[in-house]
Amino acid sequence: MSNWLDSIKWDADGLVPAIAQDHKTGRILMMAWMNREALQLTATEQRAIYWSRSRGKLWRKGEESGHVQKLHELRLDCDADVIILMVEQLGGIACHTGRESCFYRVFKNGAWQIVEPVLKDPASIYASAPSAPGHHHD
Repeated sequence: MSNWLDSIKWDADGLVPAIAQDHKTGRILMMAWMNREALQLTATEQRAIYWSRSRGKLWRKGEESGHVQKLHELRLDCDADVIILMVEQLGGIACHTGRESCFYRVFKNGAWQIVEPVLKDPASIYASAPSAPGHHHD
């Protein structure tokens, strides 16, 4: 039996980009990477599980923040090298900055401008989980 994971064009590091999208609004929440195991577990557990390149380990979205992404649908693009996850974002926050989406900066007048509020202070989200600056906290 052919494995559905074999259809994917994994990059040289064995990864594929995965875009998380709100299943109701279509809003793009975040982009992260998955390896074969992460994608397999995402399908099995019906929740988003990524591969953290910085930490070199599986990252169960929401394991520290509680902001789990429940999977509604998995899609593969025409070139078989990008995944979309249609998800229900628990808590309404996908970004480690405490915002709904990681894409909260808009290019205007030659600069990146923040156009979305912090919904929850990251310090309170990750109170028990210290991590390096610029790090994916989840």
